[in-house]
Amino acid sequence: MKNSLLGVIDATSYYQSLEDLLLHRSMAALPIAGRYRLIDFVLSNMVNSDIGSVAIFPKFQYRSLMDHLGSGKNWDLNRKRDGLFFFPAPGLDAVDDGVGSFNHFAHHLDYFHRSRQEYALISNCYTVCNINYRPVLERHAMIGCDITEIRHKGKSLEMYVVKTSLLTELIEGREESGYTCMKDVVEDMDSGYKVCGYEHIGFVETVDCIEKYYQTSMKLLDVSSWKELFKKELPIYTKVKDEPPARYTSGASVKNSIIANGCYIEGKVRNSTMFRAVKVGKNTSISNSIIMQKSQIGDNCVLENVILDKDVRIEDGVKLIGEPGHPIVIRKGMIQGALMNS
Repeated sequence: MKNSLLGVIDATSYYQSLEDLLLHRSMAALPIAGRYRLIDFVLSNMVNSDIGSVAIFPKFQYRSLMDHLGSGKNWDLNRKRDGLFFFPAPGLDAVDDGVGSFNHFAHHLDYFHRSRQEYALISNCYTVCNINYRPVLERHAMIGCDITEIRHKGKSLEMYVVKTSLLTELIEGREESGYTCMKDVVEDMDSGYKVCGYEHIGFVETVDCIEKYYQTSMKLLDVSSWKELFKKELPIYTKVKDEPPARYTSGASVKNSIIANGCYIEGKVRNSTMFRAVKVGKNTSISNSIIMQKSQIGDNCVLENVILDKDVRIEDGVKLIGEPGHPIVIRKGMIQGALMNS
């Protein structure tokens, strides 16, 4: 059943709790695990499952997402036939109908009519997992399901396998049926469709709030969780950037942390994630924190339970201590000085 699945990624989701991190990017482009974006997981899963045509449906702040994905080269999706497609929502005031909005799909119905794949896989953009969709499709076809919903511990992952022809019927008949998305169809006991469940076993985290983003990042510092998510046989791809190796001075100390390329560490880092080109000053202590790309932390600072977005500057002598599980969030490009903190 190779090349019989069409990939559809809903990148329109927005959660108010993540607002501080979504002012300049969409949820799909939210950085995680030192060098990845949320969308890398579902997109890599699709590519590893022999899906060669992937359509991404974004709505808000998707410039950074397009910059990250580019032509799809890093996922082997820069092809003459099929490949990677972007279909932005036609209006920013569009109603949030849920994952896989039929109203959004309707504006690009030609894409579904022209597709050569018999089946479609519809997925959200914010579930961190490593799943092979081929067994899902094989079971879907063998049992004769109309819709297969992928679940984890009984909870929906908002990932659905459906015949492309049935998907187009649902889109075209949305006004008559009242269905706005796949979830509506699955939850309607009187829909007349055969809905099946597929239980996925493995590492799964749904990032839909600051607390879940922070908890997921902390879990990925655990070696067993990391190995469960990042598998050699099913690699997670991302945009490749050429950076020099991280540098550590004689006074640096790093334990149980993810340190990306280009970092310069002079202080102490514990149980934290450092994205590319982060600088940590002398006598500075950072623990249980997430520091995004190109942020600069001065000398003699203390940061605990903190999330710094990209390009944040922390001046010398600043002390920021959040509560465990409820981190302090500093927005992109902000400057935090000792006087501001007093």
